[in-house]
Amino acid sequence: MASTLGVLEALLRNPGAIATKLEVKQLLKALLKRPGAITSASEAKQLHAQILKHNPSSPLYTSTAICVYSNFKLLNQSLLLFKTLQSPPSLAYKSIIKCYAVNGRFVESLASFVDMRASGNTPDHSVFPSVLKACAFLLDLRLGEAVHGCIIRLGMDVHLITGNALINMYAKLQSLAESEKVFETMTTRDIISWNTVIAGNAQNGLHEDALAMVREMGGAGLKPDIFTLSAILPIFAQYVDVDKGREIHGYVIRYGFDKDLYVASSLINMYSRCARVEDSIRVFKITRQRDTISWNSVIAGCVQNGMFDEGLRLFRQMLKDNVIPGSVSFSSIMPACAHLTTLNLGKQLHGYIMRCGFDDNVFISSSLVDMYAKCGHIRTAGWIFGGIKGRDMVSWTAMIMGCALHGYAEDAISLFEQMKLEGIRPNHVAITAILTACSHAGMIDEGRRYFDRMTEEYGIRPGLEHYAAMADLYSRKGKLNDAYQLISTMTTPTGTIWSLLLSACRVHKNVDLAEKVASKIFEVDPENIGARVLLSNIYANDGRWKEAAKVRMTMRNMGIRKNPACSWIEVKNKIHTFIADDKSHPLHDEINIALCELQEKMELAGYVADTSEVLHDVDDEQKKYLLYGHSERRAIAFGIMSTPAGTTIRVIKNIRICVDCHTAIKLISKIVGREIVVRDNSRFHHFRDGECSCGEYW
Repeated sequence: MASTLGVLEALLRNPGAIATKLEVKQLLKALLKRPGAITSASEAKQLHAQILKHNPSSPLYTSTAICVYSNFKLLNQSLLLFKTLQSPPSLAYKSIIKCYAVNGRFVESLASFVDMRASGNTPDHSVFPSVLKACAFLLDLRLGEAVHGCIIRLGMDVHLITGNALINMYAKLQSLAESEKVFETMTTRDIISWNTVIAGNAQNGLHEDALAMVREMGGAGLKPDIFTLSAILPIFAQYVDVDKGREIHGYVIRYGFDKDLYVASSLINMYSRCARVEDSIRVFKITRQRDTISWNSVIAGCVQNGMFDEGLRLFRQMLKDNVIPGSVSFSSIMPACAHLTTLNLGKQLHGYIMRCGFDDNVFISSSLVDMYAKCGHIRTAGWIFGGIKGRDMVSWTAMIMGCALHGYAEDAISLFEQMKLEGIRPNHVAITAILTACSHAGMIDEGRRYFDRMTEEYGIRPGLEHYAAMADLYSRKGKLNDAYQLISTMTTPTGTIWSLLLSACRVHKNVDLAEKVASKIFEVDPENIGARVLLSNIYANDGRWKEAAKVRMTMRNMGIRKNPACSWIEVKNKIHTFIADDKSHPLHDEINIALCELQEKMELAGYVADTSEVLHDVDDEQKKYLLYGHSERRAIAFGIMSTPAGTTIRVIKNIRICVDCHTAIKLISKIVGREIVVRDNSRFHHFRDGECSCGEYW
């Protein structure tokens, strides 16, 4: 054998070398036993040339060449040779079946297997892994069971590799009982057998069974390897069990598996899902070789845990390191642009997506719809949505929620009904979106109808978000008692949902109910900052300054500080943040001059300041001055100064816009002839020609 391989090496080094027929014959016989001696596609082609030179008509030698070609996934070359055989021998059939399978041509792989059986050739154990793989990818359980029957009849069910392939097929086809039955009947099992069953259970949600199998595997004297760890780490991510995850991490380090990319990515994902982003980033930093999966895992972890700036920084670093982003990369980073409302960055990413050819990917398109909607570009969101082929629940929900946040309730309802007509059954997120649309438009009857139907028609139990949307709907409409009764029917209402009603008590000046609701909030969430601020404002609005001061004193004694109201605007790829009467901006004086000029024009147009919501015990002139300095007005003035005439001004505010600012911005939009889009913590307001898209309902 050694001398034969020496001949092979000489021929491959020098294809023009002369070899005798005897040498080539010995060489091909040796290759029948050891086809792996050919180590590259070019060597396979040189071998084929020697066959053609010395014995082109031999079916055995041709089959050997097909076998070698199939090892390198060279389907075209394999097929050309296969078609020259009038009666292909077993080796040729086995090779072509395998080659079809590794190239993803599963239908042809199965057809070749049928031809092989019809020709009288008996398959051996090396054929069935490819055939079973084809059954799994084609999701054909009945055919897989038929192949299993053939395996049993031929007595090959005891073979280790065939048994592993059967386990894998049944697991992929979610026939886990059959998968475990095959496993139990195997006389010999290796680590692959155990891992296949464990991974099958884990991927199909049978987490406890998967973990039990890991323990049994240890009892059988086998230690978990990288595939075992990659299968079970997502379980601890699902359970948010960081302690168990850390135990696995310790095992990984002790046995040197921390260098494996799949294990590292699983650890990054596990720590992220457990809200331990710092640990996730630490694992990522010590990973020497980083691939797209590990980059995607750490970026997604940051974004999902609210660390949007860090996620964007890592995405930029990934590009600098010449790692080409894939579809998952863009789906992971787009929510950061949506939450930070960085429209220009979102547009740049959109351009990159189009250049990479991912704009027809439904997941990425859905992320773009969400990003543009949350950045105030609802028309662009609608244009992208209209171009999505094969819309799924995510894309529909993104567009429905976008319409809801922008106040286009009728469009949201129309989309919701169209989605159902196209055969997509609403999930809990879609119901939240349509209830939000009803809430922002004051459509009580429609909201009640959808809320009732979610259980009766769709089998969805109302969750916190659905109760919150309904409570918001009642509260905005002034039906505070209805909202109170609804929240009271909940098993464990949270401080957040009671706060919706407390905010409505302020708007509708219902102090008695506000006190009652506040007591409910402090029972479940004693340190709720927003509720104490709201209660203080409610007292101040009613002129009960002593009670307001008492609440503020309590907050100081508890060490609670109110987050200041702020607004921000993006100009020339830079975010500018404004706080009321803050003098830190470099153009502070110019902004004040612009505000004074706007104020004069507004007063000429009939503007009268509404000081009712200035909750300070000062005179009316001082109240007017405080209104003029509100953060959104400063941001708008800066935007007008810094952008060309006609440019849309887009401002984000972290709290609800006040009544006086709402009136003022309507007038400003008419005076300067611009569209002004303001997103507060509740919805979008599109101001144009002295009108607002909310119709005075927010």
